[in-house]
Amino acid sequence: QVQLVESGGGLVQAGGSLRLSCAASGRTSTTKAMGWFRQAPGKEREFVAAIAWSGWRGDIEYYTDSVKGRFTISRDNAKKMVYLQMNSLKSEDTAVYYCAATQKDGDVAFTSALEYDYWGQGTQVTVSS
Repeated sequence: QVQLVESGGGLVQAGGSLRLSCAASGRTSTTKAMGWFRQAPGKEREFVAAIAWSGWRGDIEYYTDSVKGRFTISRDNAKKMVYLQMNSLKSEDTAVYYCAATQKDGDVAFTSALEYDYWGQGTQVTVSS
């Protein structure tokens, strides 16, 4: 089992920045990738970003098109933390943001919520225009 706890959400003006954090605990040694998803009111949960451990090749990052160039995902393996730095925030970024972890390896679609085994409770991000 892996437990995930998000933090860092809040209210920010359009154009501002926030950094979300996700603290992992439990059997984190078997984690292969972690991702951030978000869900706005009345909408389905959507992929935001993911980071996959790829051994000697280094981590591989994935982003949905709408956040490329504005958001950056990173991790601190020693602290068992994953971060989402969000810059140039827009009103359409308003959502509950969820951290997720997967133990799946191989041909995994890290952009799909179905591939993730563990989820946090979410943190609210509200961007005022």
